[in-house]
Amino acid sequence: MTHTVAAPTALTRPELVTEIPGPKSQAIHARREQAVPRGVGCALPVYIDYADGAWLTDVDGNRLLDLGSGIGVTTLGHTLPTVVAAAKEQLEKVSHTLFTVTPYENYVRLAERLAEHTPGDHPKKTFFVNSGAEAVENAVKIARAHTGRRVVASLDHAFHGRTNLTMTMNHRAAPYATGFGPLAADIQRVPNSYPFRDGLTGAEAAARTIEYLEQRIGAADLAAVIAEPIQGEGGFIVPAEGYLPALQEWASANGVVFIADEIQAGLGRTGTWFASELFGLVPDLVLTAKGIADGLPLAGVTGRAEIMDSANPGGLGGTFGGNPVSIAAAHAVLDLLEGGAPFGEADRIEAALTAGLRELAQTYPEIGDIRGHGAMMAFELVEPGTTTPLAGLAGEIAAHAAKQGVLLLTAGSFGNVIRFLPSLAVTNEQIEYALEVIGEALAHTRA
Repeated sequence: MTHTVAAPTALTRPELVTEIPGPKSQAIHARREQAVPRGVGCALPVYIDYADGAWLTDVDGNRLLDLGSGIGVTTLGHTLPTVVAAAKEQLEKVSHTLFTVTPYENYVRLAERLAEHTPGDHPKKTFFVNSGAEAVENAVKIARAHTGRRVVASLDHAFHGRTNLTMTMNHRAAPYATGFGPLAADIQRVPNSYPFRDGLTGAEAAARTIEYLEQRIGAADLAAVIAEPIQGEGGFIVPAEGYLPALQEWASANGVVFIADEIQAGLGRTGTWFASELFGLVPDLVLTAKGIADGLPLAGVTGRAEIMDSANPGGLGGTFGGNPVSIAAAHAVLDLLEGGAPFGEADRIEAALTAGLRELAQTYPEIGDIRGHGAMMAFELVEPGTTTPLAGLAGEIAAHAAKQGVLLLTAGSFGNVIRFLPSLAVTNEQIEYALEVIGEALAHTRA
């Protein structure tokens, strides 16, 4: 079977037949408000009927350009035919048995393949769960079992999930932890590297982080340091060169497990297998989810064999973890990545977005920083000539873009970042249109 990135359609611009949201979406949304709790947020009340490549078609027949990919999930494109075929074939054979009761080979083979492609050539083992937050929770369990220590350090501006443990690890309390206490114990947050705001070199930022680790926690009590190589919800913050390797070196010297949360950045999105590679980082544990099965629920924890074996039999797993259908889809994704084509597409998207955003920044100095790698790019909005956040402006841009049929995501601890997480099926012409819409939005805010 030949695996290819979802084919871009000839359509360059969205096709809108109603206002956004349309009448059918509005009617469903009214039902949602009666049936679904308000804690389940909604960025854009447009209800999707079907999707392909970089496009979403809603129940009103509007065709929207998707630059969010379900927050980085459909990296290779919506309804990629080879992924759909692999999942369908497996569904017709076995949909579920539970790997810890009656196992199946595809699970084992996917573990072997992740061992081949995650950073480092040391012996590795992998097990699978359902979501990114589950992967984080299990990585913490393993690190504590391995070290016999209790404290876990996460970085400022981090996001790791919405479970009790992971919401404690997040930088922002609201909305993820507000009212949900008591929070998990033995979680500490420490400064990260944020070049646009702190102006520090990688070595300087690492020294600051390590000082916090040593003085406020102490290595003797520290089980793990967890870091997103490129922070997602925090605003696609790219650390200064040398920062992550310095943390890894310190962790290794002090018997601390270094965990790379690659849930949003991994598996081709940044133009590499894993974003850690961009920084010369070889983590002890690597977490994958989101794009691993191009839309089906799956997540994994891959790590040094001696660390992964610290948990006792029965201590890891879950009813649906490593579901056969999701595993089959993940094999189709890895087939494509091993062919190499997606990495070039990610580089193309980075080049197109970087050039277009730099051109916009010449006219709109509110664009204070442009950053990211591959199909994981962002720009931060500030008062011109300062680092003072323009929080409301990001929301205004996203709202304007939605009315024009372009789905954008906001991000950042200050709510002042527009992030791009397109599928690799997006074309340069579609990117050009999206940038045109963003320019219109910026111009409108000045009017």
